[in-house]
Amino acid sequence: MMKKLLIYTSAVLMLAACNRPAPRHSTDSDFKTEVMIKTTPVKDQGDNQFCWVYAMLATIESEHLMMGDSVNLSTDYVIRMVLADQARQYYFSGGRHQISMRGMGAMLTHYIETYGAMPYDSYYSRKPVNYNVLSRKLARVVDAQHSLSSLDVQTNELFDHFIEFMPKIVFMLGAEYTPLEFAHSVYKHDEFTAFTSFTHHPFNQKFALEVPDNLMHDEFLNIPIDTLMSRVEHSLRSGHPVCWEGDTSEEGFSFERGVAITRNPQPCSQAIRQREFESLHTTDDHCMELIGIAHDRHDRLYFIAKNSWGTANPYGGMMYLSSNYVRMKTIAVYMKKNSKD
Repeated sequence: MMKKLLIYTSAVLMLAACNRPAPRHSTDSDFKTEVMIKTTPVKDQGDNQFCWVYAMLATIESEHLMMGDSVNLSTDYVIRMVLADQARQYYFSGGRHQISMRGMGAMLTHYIETYGAMPYDSYYSRKPVNYNVLSRKLARVVDAQHSLSSLDVQTNELFDHFIEFMPKIVFMLGAEYTPLEFAHSVYKHDEFTAFTSFTHHPFNQKFALEVPDNLMHDEFLNIPIDTLMSRVEHSLRSGHPVCWEGDTSEEGFSFERGVAITRNPQPCSQAIRQREFESLHTTDDHCMELIGIAHDRHDRLYFIAKNSWGTANPYGGMMYLSSNYVRMKTIAVYMKKNSKD
């Protein structure tokens, strides 16, 4: 309980979200896969908080893979655009708006609609990038600037050095695209619906989730948890991935074992979910792509998640989330529109 109380200071929240946790004990290891959606290879976000970029891009990739398209998107390109945008906000606020790596899946769609996207092969760092160090250096660079033009020049030089020189044109299947043209070929405006499930707002209405990561005040359609779970399962069984955001600070979440379970095996009710959220025991820690359905040796339902912490666990970087864990610890999900139909 004390651990839970401590993590809700803003400083710790800034450090905890998305980062790989210390090893924890967990149980169950044998699963029978019932549904598995196609994915690109598991990536490793490293020690940063850009899980929302990795998970939402992975969800877009899987949608195309299931349609027969070959799409692998550049996380480094989007992160560069996020940091460039953050640098401008920091500059115009006189340093009051701190450079942040936090975000939600909905933010990813805003960024690619504004700045475009690139294939992975067109823009990726040949060496691991420590984005924590880059963010600190970026703040110092911005502090030294006195005009917007010099800011853009200096930040681009910093990004070129730390990440990779950025091409202006994308080459794909023998054709040339600008980043925006390429983004429009892989993502359509308003393609996904964002759902949540809490009782402090009316059901079947949208509201801006009150979590620190919702920096753009995106609205989510509020539906009962039973409906949300049904939609998630239906989406996966229909061949559509789901981008999942939720709490991974529970003792039952173990990347090293590749599973996430709740301490209480009884189904989580709507009231328990709400209590966990209002007491700050369910927080927006991490974002992953749900890609499948499995059962353990006791025939209990699990959702298979593609994580972004590398492949060093028994399932090559995948996670098996118990249905009850998803019921209790989900903050939000993003699903292809009409995947319920």
